[in-house]
Amino acid sequence: MTTTTLTHRARRPDARVSEKRAEEEDSKGERPYEDDDDDDKGDSKNMRLTLMEEVLLLGLKDKEGYTSFWNDCISSGLRGGIMIELALKGRIQLEPATLRKKKLTERKVILKSDSPTGDVLLDETIKHIKATDPPETVQSWIELLTGETWNPLKLHYQLRNVRERLAKSLVEKGILTTEKQNFLLFDMTTHPVTNTTEKQRLIKKIQESVLDRWVNDPHRMDKRTLALLILTHSSDVLENAFSSLPDERYGVAINRVRDLTELNPDIEATKPNAVEMIWAVLATFNKY
Repeated sequence: MTTTTLTHRARRPDARVSEKRAEEEDSKGERPYEDDDDDDKGDSKNMRLTLMEEVLLLGLKDKEGYTSFWNDCISSGLRGGIMIELALKGRIQLEPATLRKKKLTERKVILKSDSPTGDVLLDETIKHIKATDPPETVQSWIELLTGETWNPLKLHYQLRNVRERLAKSLVEKGILTTEKQNFLLFDMTTHPVTNTTEKQRLIKKIQESVLDRWVNDPHRMDKRTLALLILTHSSDVLENAFSSLPDERYGVAINRVRDLTELNPDIEATKPNAVEMIWAVLATFNKY
């Protein structure tokens, strides 16, 4: 896998100064970010997207309806999203830490509940985890679900056509549409964005989480928002949320995300209210 990076613009002399100023303003009246979408009205407020759908939506080119051909990180990022979703829904967890297995990347994933979630990709993954003995680590599961294994006996764990299945779900929710595009040698199904309001809501949520509603403590942040920042960064699509920002705010956002993803996951996972799976996924991506 390719290591993801956030791109700096050409002019960035005052980014750290701007960040310090912003943090001083935040300290005067910090408030935790809550994923309640207070500013959204109508259907958008009631539309609950999975982490995988949000990552894909952010990565899609609005008019073209496909992700960048050069992005080889999004496939593993989507599988990481599946692991976090299952943990947040109480279906899986990491085995308890021991003297021999202290690190998040060494601990195995165990099934807490096999009750259906109603999401095809999540339920398919639950069946794989349930049928696997001995258990696998988070890294192993991301690789197996992506199909990156040298063991032919484990190829059946691969989740196929994940992007297409997520896109169809977004079509059903009225956010994307389906078209056919000709690329000289082949035809490809694409999914342009039709509900730009929903995508802008997603972009606004990400921007606010690291700017106006930044709390400078990941454990005070809404858990889904924290997971979304880590997943979009690891999938190399986070830049799409920041590209419209003015230079000064862009620099603050970039530096805050970098500081967040450079935290030690093994330490953060031991703090109160931490969701171990979120940090385990970050630890996994940090290894590549």
